[in-house]
Amino acid sequence: MPVKWLMHWQPNQGSTLSSQVLAEVCQCVEGFGAAAKDRKWRTTLTFYRPMARDSAAAPVSDVPRDLLGIALHDRPSAYFFILRHHRIILQADANVQLLMDKLQSYKARVVLHFEGSQYQLGDFQLRVGKCGPSMSETLRGIMMEVEYLPLSSIEKSRPIMEAFFDIWHETITKASLPGHFVISDSNFTDYGLQDYYSPQHTSLQYATCIAQLMSAGRS
Repeated sequence: MPVKWLMHWQPNQGSTLSSQVLAEVCQCVEGFGAAAKDRKWRTTLTFYRPMARDSAAAPVSDVPRDLLGIALHDRPSAYFFILRHHRIILQADANVQLLMDKLQSYKARVVLHFEGSQYQLGDFQLRVGKCGPSMSETLRGIMMEVEYLPLSSIEKSRPIMEAFFDIWHETITKASLPGHFVISDSNFTDYGLQDYYSPQHTSLQYATCIAQLMSAGRS
């Protein structure tokens, strides 16, 4: 699987997020020489909370309370769970969400969508979009997913990705946009993830990205 880097938008002090900023970022991508592709994309993150059970069932305290589910745009047949307290990432069939509804073991507390447009730039595939809650137009963040198609090794691709980020940062700076992109740097080794890139790496990056966006919103 090709290596991906995830970046989220950090507004300058005194600036705010807006759909206009997102449109200007997309213009920068197109001015960068990237060709827009017709296909839209969406990755969904769901924060679950355990349901109260009767006395015959396991007490709520015995089940993980910090459960994050992720449906990746490029893995429609799979669903990923992150247990952050235990540093574990699990992969299941996409139908597991229906099973969870039937068992009523967990209830979706917050559902967030990352969605937007896709671009092709040589060996790079770029996805730019917004983050917001389900059933709402509220903008919680702007992000960019950069995929380098030729390599699956994180370490071998790092110099190329860093060079791309430097050039991209310069492009944003020249456009005088009210902010910049920050790399969602996840500690893969904490979850036992190796150098060969996998969907579990992508899942962890999205979890890190939303944690950073939520932290920025609180501050």
